Amino acid sequence: MRKAFGAYLPGKVRVAAGLFAVTTIAFAFSSCSVIDVMSPEPRVAVGETTSSIMPSSPVPSTGMQRLVPSNPMMVGYPRMNQPVAPQGFAMPAEEAQCRQQLRRMGVTFTDLAPINDGGSCRIDHPIRVSGLAGNVEMKPAATLNCQMALAFASWTRSELAPSARWRYLSGVKTIHQGSSYSCRRIAGTSVASEHSKGNALDVMRIELRNGRDIDVRKPGWFAFRERALLNNVRSGGCSYFTTVLGPGYNAAHADHFHFDLKGRRNGYVACR
Repeated sequence: MRKAFGAYLPGKVRVAAGLFAVTTIAFAFSSCSVIDVMSPEPRVAVGETTSSIMPSSPVPSTGMQRLVPSNPMMVGYPRMNQPVAPQGFAMPAEEAQCRQQLRRMGVTFTDLAPINDGGSCRIDHPIRVSGLAGNVEMKPAATLNCQMALAFASWTRSELAPSARWRYLSGVKTIHQGSSYSCRRIAGTSVASEHSKGNALDVMRIELRNGRDIDVRKPGWFAFRERALLNNVRSGGCSYFTTVLGPGYNAAHADHFHFDLKGRRNGYVACR
C-alpha cells in the first residue's frame, strides 16, 4: 500500500506543476488584452517624453526669417492672410485709376481691407497681387500698395519678359518673391523700411517656362547668359523704381533684388 502511494505521488506533482504553468501563461496574456490594445487612451504617464511623443513646448522656427531675407531689424511679421476689402469700398480717384491700369495690363489682384499696424506700418488701400501680364505667377502673392504693384507689373512686362525671351527663348513662368508688406525698420537704423508701407518688393528667383531657374544671387564666371539677363533687368529697373539694390551692393542683398518707390529730393534714384 505504501509502495502504491509512493508511485502515485510523483504523477500528482507533475499534474500540479502543469496546472501552475498553464495558469502563469494565462495571467501573462491577460495583462495585454484586446480591450487594452484597442483602447483610445495611450498608456503614457502625463509629463513623460518618449521617442514617439514630442515635447509640449513648441520649437522656435526660423522659417519666417528665411522668407524675409532683408529683415534683420523686423518689428512685426508680415501678414500671410489679409482680410478682403468689402464690396463697394470707397477709395480715392487715383487709387481707382491705378486699378484700372492694372486690369488693362492683365494683372490679377484682390483688394484688401486697410492695414494699420501702428506707426509707419500701414497701407490705406492695399492689394494682393498673385499674377502679372502674360500669365506670370507671383509666389507667394504680394501685398503692396497699388502704385508699387503698377511699377512692378510694368517692369515685368517691358524689361524682364523681353530679356528672358531674348536670352533664353522662353517666357517667364513665375516670379518668386521674398518680402512685400512687412512692418519693420531699415537694418541698423530707426527709419521705417519701404516694406512697411507696401512700397517695396524683394525678388529671390525667376522661373522660366522652359524649366530654367534664374537665381538672383551673383552667378559664376561662366554663366554669361544668366549674368547678362540679371544685369539687363537690374539696370532697366532704374527707369521704373527709385531704389534698385541687389547682389554686390552689400551682404544683406546678396541673394535678392530689392525694388521700391521711396520718395527722395530732386528725384534721386539709388540704383546699385
